[in-house]
Amino acid sequence: MDSFDVLVIGGGPAGYVAAIRSAQLGLKTACVDAFERGGKASLGGTCLNVGCIPSKAMLDSSEKFEMINHEAAEHGIMVQGVAVDLSKTLARKEAVVDKLTSGIAYLFKKNKVTSFFGLGKLVRQEEDGWVVDAAGTEVKAKNVIIATGSSPRSLPDVPFGGNIVENSGALALTEVPAKLGVIGAGVIGLELGSVWRRLGAQVTVLEALPAFLMAADDAVAREALKQFKAQGLDFHFGIKISEVKQDKSGVTVTYEENGVSTTAQFDKLIVSIGRVPNTQGLGAEAAGLALDERGFVKVEHGYKTNLPHVYAIGDVIGGAMLAHKAEEEGVALAEMLAGQAGHVNYDVIPWVIYTSPEIAWAGLTEKQAKDKGLSVKTGQFPFSANGRALGHGDPRGFVKVVADATTDKILGVHMIGSGVSELIAEAVAVMEFGGSSEDLGRTVHAHPTLSEAVKEAALGVTKSAIHI
Repeated sequence: MDSFDVLVIGGGPAGYVAAIRSAQLGLKTACVDAFERGGKASLGGTCLNVGCIPSKAMLDSSEKFEMINHEAAEHGIMVQGVAVDLSKTLARKEAVVDKLTSGIAYLFKKNKVTSFFGLGKLVRQEEDGWVVDAAGTEVKAKNVIIATGSSPRSLPDVPFGGNIVENSGALALTEVPAKLGVIGAGVIGLELGSVWRRLGAQVTVLEALPAFLMAADDAVAREALKQFKAQGLDFHFGIKISEVKQDKSGVTVTYEENGVSTTAQFDKLIVSIGRVPNTQGLGAEAAGLALDERGFVKVEHGYKTNLPHVYAIGDVIGGAMLAHKAEEEGVALAEMLAGQAGHVNYDVIPWVIYTSPEIAWAGLTEKQAKDKGLSVKTGQFPFSANGRALGHGDPRGFVKVVADATTDKILGVHMIGSGVSELIAEAVAVMEFGGSSEDLGRTVHAHPTLSEAVKEAALGVTKSAIHI
């Protein structure tokens, strides 16, 4: 029986990163992963295969189509007969995924991580470690890391299939639906709805919550909703789904809004109402692994489960279901197992929505800070006053900085605009070191750049902004 210092169950962002970092630190490491794409093993989990990466490829393609159709003429670029060859768009997306997933396999070989394709299952604990069924082969591991990720949540009694799809199905539609329904106005719903709206679909978004993007700063949420409505997305909030039926022609959704029952007909329906942890086939019940009432693996400090030398990270433990959060947990746990001091600062994890305009934030919103009893001051700067944004032709949105009124420590940074998925990293770095708005505002930024809006927003906290 092969023996390892660390065996990781799951090859997504949490699992493959934990495996690579463990191997880098001198631990004999293996990873067992069951994700399959195109009939063969494909490392990288949901993120690389059917989530983060392919969705960004599709978003980029659809944004280029939108630009050529509606923005090129403003630059003096005249184009006629623009059309989308969806088969080529999908093939490009798959090529991007292939490159990255094969890259993970290469990194496993480079770092001497043993890879098993199939399910991983806890079998029994012995004196010198756990026996794990790794894709049909029993191996022994001193430490087991559960990183099995999550799957899309379906509507009650409405399984995925046919014209009702989740993220992977929505990324593989071979025709642009004339009418597309989206249940859930979160990150996935907004991004996928945006893709198909740009390509020609009429998109209706149904959201159970009473307001839009309630996790974001109020100012950002208001601006985002205004922009998305202007693009043609049709939003309905506070809705209750009564019935969903499908046939060969499409999907019929009956829902209640403000006490009025409405029936809508769609060619396709994307359901994006959250995700559920992947613990099936793990042997959790037989091994005595503790799960919470929602099925997530319970962990304590150091990602310890109730079982000795069994740990869990990533989506399967809940919290922010973000690939970068999962990756950082993978690094932190690997370093702990190697006797180092792994750490993740959950207070400054960035959130990004890759719509157009993009939305990004880290830390507390203004309301959250006030609800905590903190005295705050804010600075806000619009991209309409930023030279690079104007030259780029996209002055939408703004940057907002929330700071402690007494100490000036940055509590949160919130952005909506072009390229803010990249700009948020600067704010996170300053916040990681406990920086102040003055620190950020007095840092030299290249001109002209979009990042100057971050500097100006920070200066605005003390009413010192120059360019507004």
